[in-house]
Amino acid sequence: MLIRMALNAIDGMLAREIAFLIFVVELSDVLQYVFGKLFGKHPISPNLSPSKTIEGFIGGVFSASLIGACLWWITPFSFMQAGLISLMITLLGFLGGLVMSAIKRDKGVKDWGKLIDGHGGVLDRLDSVCFAAPIFFHIVRYYWV
Repeated sequence: MLIRMALNAIDGMLAREIAFLIFVVELSDVLQYVFGKLFGKHPISPNLSPSKTIEGFIGGVFSASLIGACLWWITPFSFMQAGLISLMITLLGFLGGLVMSAIKRDKGVKDWGKLIDGHGGVLDRLDSVCFAAPIFFHIVRYYWV
């Protein structure tokens, strides 16, 4: 579907939208980690992902959503639309991380690799994108293309 959209894209807007998606979702992951390390006291789901905390979740999601709203100018969205879409994809990214953690726990695997200390492997960085990308694609496809 992305290739099909690329054929209809004007002025590289598709590349900017994909960059926006990946940047906001990954920024949310990193900020959740930072806020969790700095302020985290209450784990969200200790059996699935003991390092994810309520404080990290709130701080990461809302700060990444605000930054995503401020990046409205690289997308076809308004400031408010970019903020709402950022909030949506950060929430879905968090859920994607939890679901992939559940799958890893079920299989007896802690991380998909050891490339990034404290974050696991490259596939661990894409956990959040697994849930956020399809929803982002459908919203962009049906409302802005």
